[in-house]
Amino acid sequence: MSASALKVPMILFGGDYNPDQWPREVWDEDVRLMKDAGVNTVTVGVFSWSTIEPQEGVFSFDWLDEVMDLMAANDIRVVLATPTASPPPWFTLAHPEGLPITKAGVRLIHGSRDTYNPSSTAYREAAKRVTRELVQRYAQHPALLMWHLHNEYGTISYGPQTDAAFRSWLCNKYGTIQQLNHVWNSRFWSQQYSTWEEIFAPQDTQYLPNPTAILDFKRFCADQLRAVLGDQVEIVRALSPDVPLTTNFMLPTWNHYNQWDFAQDIDVVSIDHYLDSTSMDGEAHVAFASELSRSFNNGQPWMVMEQATTVIYDYAAGRMFPKAPGRMARNTLQYIAHGSNSSLFFQWRTPRTGAEFFHSGMIPHTGEDTRGWREIVSLGQTLQKLASLTEAPIAGERTNAAKIAIVWEPDAWWAAETRAMPSSDIAFLPAVRDVHKALWLEGYAADFVQLGAPLDDYDLVLIPNFIAVSDEQAANLSAYVRSGGHTAVWYFSGSADENLNVRIGDSFTAAFAEVLGVKVDEHWPLVEGEHRSLSNNMRGYSWGETVRPTTASTLATYASSDLAAVPAITRNAYGKGIATYISTKVCGEDLRELVRELAHTASIAKTHPQAGDGLEIVRRNSGERTYLFVLNHTDSQHTVTAYGRELLTGTTVDSSITVEPHGYAVIEEESTTN
Repeated sequence: MSASALKVPMILFGGDYNPDQWPREVWDEDVRLMKDAGVNTVTVGVFSWSTIEPQEGVFSFDWLDEVMDLMAANDIRVVLATPTASPPPWFTLAHPEGLPITKAGVRLIHGSRDTYNPSSTAYREAAKRVTRELVQRYAQHPALLMWHLHNEYGTISYGPQTDAAFRSWLCNKYGTIQQLNHVWNSRFWSQQYSTWEEIFAPQDTQYLPNPTAILDFKRFCADQLRAVLGDQVEIVRALSPDVPLTTNFMLPTWNHYNQWDFAQDIDVVSIDHYLDSTSMDGEAHVAFASELSRSFNNGQPWMVMEQATTVIYDYAAGRMFPKAPGRMARNTLQYIAHGSNSSLFFQWRTPRTGAEFFHSGMIPHTGEDTRGWREIVSLGQTLQKLASLTEAPIAGERTNAAKIAIVWEPDAWWAAETRAMPSSDIAFLPAVRDVHKALWLEGYAADFVQLGAPLDDYDLVLIPNFIAVSDEQAANLSAYVRSGGHTAVWYFSGSADENLNVRIGDSFTAAFAEVLGVKVDEHWPLVEGEHRSLSNNMRGYSWGETVRPTTASTLATYASSDLAAVPAITRNAYGKGIATYISTKVCGEDLRELVRELAHTASIAKTHPQAGDGLEIVRRNSGERTYLFVLNHTDSQHTVTAYGRELLTGTTVDSSITVEPHGYAVIEEESTTN
């Protein structure tokens, strides 16, 4: 990250503003309502390419000049976006080779968004041209707060241009076609390659594709998207070096690039995050995305670029459910508690029509006399209070590092998607979310880390799912445990190297066999809904293994007939540390019991003794000050021990504070209690 990382003494409040989609007379009304709500920031131009460049090389900035000046005149800052996520219709006709092609070989056409091929020279040149024009024109504008590059990177394309770029990437990685054949085991099914030209991006084929080729293609696509981002980063750094830049991550359902790499290239991590459940799972989801974002941003303040106002999107069910009264504000304070410096929404006005015309907006279809608008105004007032009542702004420095880390590796996600595994129930994201949710319900904070990164700051490192592990990553974990760290590794992890070549020898999970003190002979998957009872009264779902301890002790065995008396959960003293192995999937209350025991063994305390079961208690630092966020996601009243000043009411808290069901409090703590 550059030195221009976003440092502001306020919490950014506002959302995506699309004045080019509305008549001019609406703009003045927008400004009046923004002032009423306390909006201080808007994101402009995310999908405005066809308005900015209506013909190739012909630019129209009059409307944007007026919008920027209007915002500046009203003390509203602008996050100015490059519109490159949606090329205009003229691009289709001028550069059909720049359109995306599906795995089935179908060329897509404009009519939605993201209709571009990241490997297309025509697309990349057009994107650089519009970016350069924008930056040159507005780099010195007084309304400009930061640059928002593209939108939700994630488009994957196939076809001739992608094939050529993929071959070049492979040649750079492997050096020789012989080395590629060796790593890919290309003689299997007579796929040995003689020249690079024989290799294509892995499109639809007759049956199962080569798993290493698929993994390499996902890595290639990630690098392509990073290169496309890099085109714009280079332009902005050169022409507007003092203005920070970001791009919005779509968390946590999109994983088409390496978030750790992207975070290195931008000044501040920003995310788009939408609740996916009407139950408390939604709040667990907010905490999950927040702790991921904080981790990607190295503990520094990050941004919520998009969230929904009054709607919960259950995409699986095809429903949009209303958020309960007060939930929007409570979720916003959740993000802020975990390090966000913003509460931005998509979008300012709910559109009259268009693809997302029922996507929730700050101004609903039904106008000002609505619950939604009243809650927006109230939220603006709340954020203004937090800004005005503190000596050290909450939107300040890095947050406390947790003592528990969960390994997050894009490669682990991609490898788990491989077909022809022993079970289809080994997906990465559900495994990681389940472990994080169990920690959250128990009241523990967590960071996310890469397995190859330094681990010494953590007392416990959890690896819920990581099949394809390199020797270097395995050695890093071994060194961490040997020096006194605690780890827990779940089933099947470490069974292959980084190229998805199974580690041949006397054990599956071979990358971690020594530190875990076990050997794994066989896999015993289960069908959905079935379970095996364990000797500690837990249940094991989805998966089982024949585990043979070498130096580990057994904490629990399988109790059912097919694996009766076989170790299910083991623990190994390794050097000065401890390594636990979980050879089956434990869920719900069992998983909570497991993570609670792991934290206890590693002597890790909760953020606050009363945290857990939906009472979320988080500390955030700003200079020498600490702020205690108490977020009650339950149906019950809770009284929490605390000392200091409650910022939203201005009252003194001299021993405890009572928080109503679904309520919240923000306490500037006394320095003696920090």
